[in-house]
Amino acid sequence: MPDFSVVICTYNGALRLPQLLGKLRAQRFSCQMDCQWEVVVVDNNSCDRTAEIVRQWQTDGWQADKGQTDDQGAAPQLWRSDIPLRYCFEPRQGLAFARRLAVRETQSPLIGFLDDDTLPDDDWVSAAISFGQQHPEAGAYGSSISGLYEVSPPPNFHRIACCLAIIDRGERPFCYDRERGVLPAGAGMVIRRQAWLERVPAVPALAGVSARSLKAKGEDVETLSYIRSAWPIWHNPQMKLSHIIPKERLERHYLLNLFWRIGLSRYPLRKISYGSWQWPLIAALHFVNDLKKLLLKLLNICLPVRQWGTVEACELSLLLGSLMSPFYHQRLPKAGKLFDRVSTGLSAGVAISSFLRRRNAIVQRSVSHASVSHASVAENIVEDSNMRDLDPASVGLVMMGQQPK
Repeated sequence: MPDFSVVICTYNGALRLPQLLGKLRAQRFSCQMDCQWEVVVVDNNSCDRTAEIVRQWQTDGWQADKGQTDDQGAAPQLWRSDIPLRYCFEPRQGLAFARRLAVRETQSPLIGFLDDDTLPDDDWVSAAISFGQQHPEAGAYGSSISGLYEVSPPPNFHRIACCLAIIDRGERPFCYDRERGVLPAGAGMVIRRQAWLERVPAVPALAGVSARSLKAKGEDVETLSYIRSAWPIWHNPQMKLSHIIPKERLERHYLLNLFWRIGLSRYPLRKISYGSWQWPLIAALHFVNDLKKLLLKLLNICLPVRQWGTVEACELSLLLGSLMSPFYHQRLPKAGKLFDRVSTGLSAGVAISSFLRRRNAIVQRSVSHASVSHASVAENIVEDSNMRDLDPASVGLVMMGQQPK
């Protein structure tokens, strides 16, 4: 039985898998470490060449296309004979279903989950195994993740980066506080199999990212919330990943939809931590708190202080989705038509973008008008023959309605 299983859940990952598999093939270990590990690719009902690519790697290594070289320009190599490479197929689309299949198909005590757009450092597997052995009480632990951006992210992106699985929480390991909502990202997290089997139910409340849909986003938080109820969850900065962020994931429309969906996932995720008799009161308190946060945010936005951009729009979208989450998941009749319109996040995104554009235009006009007004006042002062010979301090007194000395 392997000591560690690397699981790659993928949908239409034929173009992304070769680079990730190349990184896993190049993993290195210290001479003192003696362990067995495997790689399991879970195909989440892809419709491209994902299965074919994995079969080629199982037999020929990096030979997806004849004559092609790897990312370092090296010639094709065989897959390592000491690392089993397995393929599984999950017909139900959704990351939560793919991960549940992986847990059933593996027997390793530690399972590390990688997305097909992440690239682990050469010692990621070694660091993951070592940390699990040194912290047997940890039910799960996450990686430190940096971004590989195709284009520059918007200003103040650091405020929302963790929602795109960019994790920078220092260079020292720590245990996450159970009383706070902060958790590791699903990409690069390692789960102790025993903790999963004890705490995570067979049927998820949120199916997770399905194909290219974000409709059931939140499966990572759901899984870790179940585990956190009985097991500590840690951050391990020695496990380092790079997350490839293409330009379309930094576009305003995608980000607004993402944060709207994260907000809508709040209701079922909060419900995990409470009993059925507690939930009605807790749900009401959460609603009041969400409403207060949204009103404060709107008040802050309405203040003509500065321009508000994509990041501020995402924060507003998250708060709005969180406020609407109970109505969305309870499917109240009166809210049905509303959520039919915003089910893809389009209406919410368009409304927020339109609101902020108008607000920014008003701020810009106010600033321009103020500049023109100040310039006109200055010109009038200079042109006033009675004030031409006054010193600057006296001019200031005149402007305030006082007589100069």
